[in-house]
Amino acid sequence: MLANVVVVITAVTVLLVRPEASPTSVSLAGTASPISTPPTPPPTQTPSVTPSPGPSPVVALPSAELPPPVVASPEFAKQVKANEAGMVPVLMYHRILKKRLASIDRTPSQVRQEMEKLARNGYVPVTAHEFVTGDIRIPAGKHPVVLTFDDGHPSHFALDKAGAPAKDTAVGIIYQVAKKYPEFRPVATFWVNHQPFGLRDAHAQENAVRWLTTHGFEVANHTWDHPYLPGLSKKKIAEQLVRVQRMLTKYGAGTPDTLALPFGAMPRKRSTVQSGKWDGTSFAFKGVFLAGAQPSDSPFTKGYDWRAIQRVQSNGKKGECRKWCSQYWLEWLGKHPDRRYTADGDPERISVPRELRGNISPQWKQRINAY
Repeated sequence: MLANVVVVITAVTVLLVRPEASPTSVSLAGTASPISTPPTPPPTQTPSVTPSPGPSPVVALPSAELPPPVVASPEFAKQVKANEAGMVPVLMYHRILKKRLASIDRTPSQVRQEMEKLARNGYVPVTAHEFVTGDIRIPAGKHPVVLTFDDGHPSHFALDKAGAPAKDTAVGIIYQVAKKYPEFRPVATFWVNHQPFGLRDAHAQENAVRWLTTHGFEVANHTWDHPYLPGLSKKKIAEQLVRVQRMLTKYGAGTPDTLALPFGAMPRKRSTVQSGKWDGTSFAFKGVFLAGAQPSDSPFTKGYDWRAIQRVQSNGKKGECRKWCSQYWLEWLGKHPDRRYTADGDPERISVPRELRGNISPQWKQRINAY
């Protein structure tokens, strides 16, 4: 599709303006979408708060526990207007800064406002892993959204002196919104490179990853050095992926099965980022994510391609974002509710209007609940 063609073109442009990463800098991933990206600004200072275990917060954090399932009959599915063949917004965030330095940066206020709007409009977060495996267990009548954060920037996660998520970090904002809107499940996916959250000390890195995964967040693969993958050999690509797999497995993240492509740029041979082996360690992903520029197809549909999953950049409607970024697409889905994924609350069934049952992939046909 046109969006995918533009993805690669923009990715090349971003590569040309991105300075070589240094051991002292934190990378800023470009967005390989129809959105042009300015040169990478100077790295920002790492916040003084660090993701160490610390004491338990005085106020308990909202839970990421999944809701109890229901049994969805065709009548019930019709009542809640379930459509699990609908589109799902996979939102893409980069740095969160009080003063934006690049067009893809967002301020804490902008992120908070967008997430509160998601909550008010019935969206419930799921992780990228849950999405690609079809484990979308959200209440009936609600809509899944996948919150994704690239590069493992310090603004994504840090703990304050009390051991609670710092308020203007991604995690802190997610918990604030979940406290205000209890049905807004506090989960997200963080795709990291070799210095998660700007931390250089291995012990601090491990503490951060373990804290997040213990609290229901996903920490997964964004390559070791954030390279332009089409310019690397199959062996070099495998090395980039395996090194992160080893690090995250060691740090308690399990074996990551989702990957966000640096710059959204797909290698010439797509299979090189799907599965492979390097230095005796294998990898196999269940979802490979691009960097733009529209909501994803439902993982249950024939149109869904786990090897190239679309995302939507979090941004307003100025310039090239008029028809490609989150404000536009969330408004569009609101105006076209029949095109949006609406859950039936039953993890054992895939509920769709009868006229859409032909859109469901054959591998899921035994679970179709048409009305």
